[in-house]
Amino acid sequence: MPSAIVVSGSGRWADPWHPFPETSERLRGAVAAAGVDVEVREDVEDALVGLPEVDLLVLNVGDPDGPDPDVPAEQLPERPTMPVVEAAVSSLHAHLDRGGALLAVHSSTTALGSFGGWSRAIGGHWVRGRTMHPEHSDCTIDVHTDAHPVTTGLSDIEVSDERYSWLHTEDDITVLGDHTHAGERHPMIWVREQGAGRVLYDGLGHDARSYDSPGHQQLLAQGIAWLLGTTG
Repeated sequence: MPSAIVVSGSGRWADPWHPFPETSERLRGAVAAAGVDVEVREDVEDALVGLPEVDLLVLNVGDPDGPDPDVPAEQLPERPTMPVVEAAVSSLHAHLDRGGALLAVHSSTTALGSFGGWSRAIGGHWVRGRTMHPEHSDCTIDVHTDAHPVTTGLSDIEVSDERYSWLHTEDDITVLGDHTHAGERHPMIWVREQGAGRVLYDGLGHDARSYDSPGHQQLLAQGIAWLLGTTG
């Protein structure tokens, strides 16, 4: 049976806006439905630095450098040290280089975005002072149905979520879904490959409402199948 871990934001890797336990449980369910033995871990740094040899890594984390504005800095968990950050990024790339799969969702693009290795692994990152999202709302994500096995047969996704805009994206991604804001197209869903390793970034997933969307559920089902090599 394939194996997976969902790394769920907690402590410094959480924030006041994203209910990580709620969304990580929905992700766990989606992965388990694919016949995968899956565990949720909240010890983010230990999980990343000592990443076990699983078939699929799911990242559902926030920015460890973006503290909760309602909590005094001295009460926050200590931010990860540079050696920890470098080890986490190195572990992420080693996972992909040995043929592991990576599903990164929503706010995971905000985590360690200033470290190029993180952005290169996921395929993009949040740029402070530039990236933003319109107010959380019911919206439509335009799906490129002919672009990839992940989106074959999918309709545009109707969902209640945030729409990240002006993300930095790497040159080697294939965009599978986007939205329009301020007259521009903004990638929200993409894939990339790193040797035998496969990556899917799903920019949706702010809270449980997103995972209630049938279109989002189908995207995840087909995406997980592709990541594990059972389709495409």
